[in-house]
Amino acid sequence: MCGIIGYIGKRQAAAILLDGLKRLEYRGYDSAGIATISDKLHMKKDKGKIEEIDRRLNFADMPGTIGIGHTRWATHGEPSQKNAHPHIDNAGKIAVVHNGIIENYEHLRHFLRSNGYSFYSDTDTEVVPNLINYFMRQGHDFEEAVRSTVSRLKGSYALGIVSLDEPDKLIAVRKESPLIIGLGVDEMFIASDVPAVLPYTKRVIVMEDGEMAIVTSVKAIIKRVDSGEIVERKPLEITWTIEMAEKRGYPHFMLKEIHEQPDAVRETLRAAQKELDGLCDMLLNAKRIYLVACGTAYHAALIGKYALAQLAGMSTEVVISSEFQESCMADEGTVLLAISQSGETADTLKAVRVAKANGAKIACLTNVVGSSITRESDLVCHTYAGPEIGVAATKTFSAQVAYLLSLAIRLAEKRSLKSKKELNELAIQLHKIPETILDTLQIVEPKVKDIARRHKDATNFFFIGRGIGYPIAMEGALKLKEIAYIHSEATPAGELKHGPLALIQRGVPVVAVVVPGASYSRMLSNVEEVGARGGEVIALAVEGDVEVGKHVTELIQIPKTHELFTPLTYILPLQLLAYFISVERGLDPDRPRHLAKSVTVE
Repeated sequence: MCGIIGYIGKRQAAAILLDGLKRLEYRGYDSAGIATISDKLHMKKDKGKIEEIDRRLNFADMPGTIGIGHTRWATHGEPSQKNAHPHIDNAGKIAVVHNGIIENYEHLRHFLRSNGYSFYSDTDTEVVPNLINYFMRQGHDFEEAVRSTVSRLKGSYALGIVSLDEPDKLIAVRKESPLIIGLGVDEMFIASDVPAVLPYTKRVIVMEDGEMAIVTSVKAIIKRVDSGEIVERKPLEITWTIEMAEKRGYPHFMLKEIHEQPDAVRETLRAAQKELDGLCDMLLNAKRIYLVACGTAYHAALIGKYALAQLAGMSTEVVISSEFQESCMADEGTVLLAISQSGETADTLKAVRVAKANGAKIACLTNVVGSSITRESDLVCHTYAGPEIGVAATKTFSAQVAYLLSLAIRLAEKRSLKSKKELNELAIQLHKIPETILDTLQIVEPKVKDIARRHKDATNFFFIGRGIGYPIAMEGALKLKEIAYIHSEATPAGELKHGPLALIQRGVPVVAVVVPGASYSRMLSNVEEVGARGGEVIALAVEGDVEVGKHVTELIQIPKTHELFTPLTYILPLQLLAYFISVERGLDPDRPRHLAKSVTVE
């Protein structure tokens, strides 16, 4: 996730672009830049937060009434001056800002290098201005060159493009990354999101996938990229405040980020094959494998453990980072996969350093390019959830789980433990899971909101599950503790008779995570024994599960998917339950007391 903005009109562009970038900084904040056109193409960019960069470079003195800007959340190439956007072509005439991932950028680089082009950054984006330049050299005009370029791009992108050869035109293109057009008086805007343009206009057009817009100071013509057909669309009148717009109209960042999980999973599943294969090779050559993480990332690691065992036949040990030094052995035959959203988690970094000192190979899975953990690792793997503002992790959990499921399928292919047909079907199902997540959110949210209202005054919650349902229960319990301040305990359902059942009495809410598969009938028995002791069972089960519904107080039905993929759908009502109970109790779910987004001290 990154923030892009463009302006064309009568005013000096740089100040407007800078203001818009500050309003988009919640979308990315590791580097930023602006390009404008007057007599030539002007560009300033650097690593850091926008205000810091502006103090150093003084964006305001850039001339020109047309320009584009970008605030970055790194995906390809670490945060640096050379990797910051905008990116320009070799001739210095075309500038591009980009939000998304170009999957086939290496192939395009090879093609362009063979035609005499050079590259100066580590990004995927740099192929775009050079490919536009290539087509313009073939005789295409600016618009035709952009259309020819995007027809060759694979992946996701929102693009803002300007050319010195046609300085009265700004082109925007969208595929699977958000982009809007702001309609002013004798001035026009493009942006990733509404907040960037709200001080200047409340009339916007939301672009759709496969569309490009040719924007001048007085109009925007939207066309289909594939056919060139003109699209007519009425503008929307935005009534949000700027703060509401940053949250896309959601009352809190947490709820917004819960709803961003389809995109976070979709982008993560686009992970570079080279990266995934490198991790597979490292794990296949290991004598001992540790998955090391804290908090929510620890729960994602536990799900990875189940998936790696069931699909790839591989045994792994999942360790809470702070316990690694005291409880684990590492040597030259050890591989440690450290999972950390921020890449700065102190306990995880300590575990990495201890293992490394004993000869272990280190891989990491992180959401932040260039973070501390990447510098300690032999192999770096990334999730692509974008910045997560809410302290309680939601979309980064789903992105980590999606990556680990993809890893398990790839390892199963390499080990030839299952048929190609079966694994191919699993891979297809996994890549369709973002749509299932979207469906699940639409189905469960109203019911969960009602359940939350009735249980907001509970003092204790219990969460139970079996198999892969247990770490889902753990994550649900953690969310409730974090933001609703209710004591909540997760336990394997098979352990109920070994102590926890003594705490179940009339009226105590018990959330039962009933996943399909081998553990189903045993889980049903556990649900019955809780109900027999007066517990109010709130069960999560697949749609059409009549049997579970006979024994519970509340049934939350979830669209059916493969057992191993249930963490990506079953977690949604649990995140929503914690969120709505927090709100009902008058709390701020984005800023839970005593907690920080990144735990950087031991």
